Amino acid sequence: MAPSAISMDPVSQFEAESAVIIEAATTDIKSNPHFEPVKPTLAPITTEINSEDSTEPSSAVDGFIDTPITAPVEREEKTAFDSNRWLALNDVVPSVCEPMSGAKKLRKMLFETNELIICPGVYDGLSARTAIELGFNAMYMTGAGTTASRLGQPDLAIAQLHEMRENAEMIANLDPFGPPLIADMDTGYGGPIMAARTVEQYIRSGVAGAHLEDQVLMKRCGHLGGKKVVAADEYIARIRAAHGARVRMQSDFVLIARTDALQTLGYDECIRRLRMARDEGADVGLLEGFSSKEQAAQAVKDLAPWPLLLNSVENGKSPLITVDEARKMGFRIMIFSFATIAPAYIAIRETLMRLRDQGVVGTPSHVTPVKLFEVCGLKHSMAVDMNAGGASFAGDL
Repeated sequence: MAPSAISMDPVSQFEAESAVIIEAATTDIKSNPHFEPVKPTLAPITTEINSEDSTEPSSAVDGFIDTPITAPVEREEKTAFDSNRWLALNDVVPSVCEPMSGAKKLRKMLFETNELIICPGVYDGLSARTAIELGFNAMYMTGAGTTASRLGQPDLAIAQLHEMRENAEMIANLDPFGPPLIADMDTGYGGPIMAARTVEQYIRSGVAGAHLEDQVLMKRCGHLGGKKVVAADEYIARIRAAHGARVRMQSDFVLIARTDALQTLGYDECIRRLRMARDEGADVGLLEGFSSKEQAAQAVKDLAPWPLLLNSVENGKSPLITVDEARKMGFRIMIFSFATIAPAYIAIRETLMRLRDQGVVGTPSHVTPVKLFEVCGLKHSMAVDMNAGGASFAGDL
């Protein structure tokens, strides 16, 4: 894919407003008998984002400076309050600042722009860090990649809520100012109760959105044959429960309704199911496994103006649709489920063959341990230590 085919612009307009102010009324609290009440002096923390590249370290993140302090800061004479600040629980700070949630960021990208949101499929911390390094505006945690990398198993409903949520939480929280994460939530891992529980756990984990499908519980990858789906009523019960959980959590979580019914029940039934899901509160639709480009374009027209997501799996059951083609068709989100897991397999296999046959790994000279650690946040970790007065990184690495 040519780099020019991918737009990195839609999220930049939101970076300036990625500090969400939460107001809390100050109430009178019974005085602590051990300390005199003191008027709060804690000022709200300001978050600054580099508007040109959200993947670069910010100059100030939650009051933390990513540049080591070079000179001691003069402090005023300590007061009794300063020496006991950690125990002063009598006062309520009226407002705090926090990063814009991934769900809110994704929702704004989806409903306040007309851009196609490009989501490379990631499956672990390194693949996600690489996507962040390259400036992608959103990411997709692939179920197939998660199952293969964490469990070494095929995508056959083997990974369940625990494995999926744990992986999604790690990826979603690598960078509080980073791109929002869409995750696979398969069938919801049970009936309506489990579908609701999955949404609740994903929201608490910082996941921005997820797709929920209509396959039977013993599901399989959407680009394998032999798929079976549940009755429409059972599917809509899952959607209704997921939407209800999102409402109860008062979250901007983006609920994506996915149907795999094309293979067995045909196109018209897919459209009917997606319309039912839309009416029950789903934000986005996903028709898995298009048999032609014409069919994909028709689905966008039949469900307009409701936004649709396109799952691109090269060498899968569907024809290859490029980013430019998807944009012209009118898709709003495009995920690439195997974008990192398939190339990783190729690179690992070729490297291990070289080791077996030639006795060397053959790593390029520019890929040093320091380089890999920098991708994974080494500079930030060093700054945390140095700003805290630590001496672990006083010398060269």
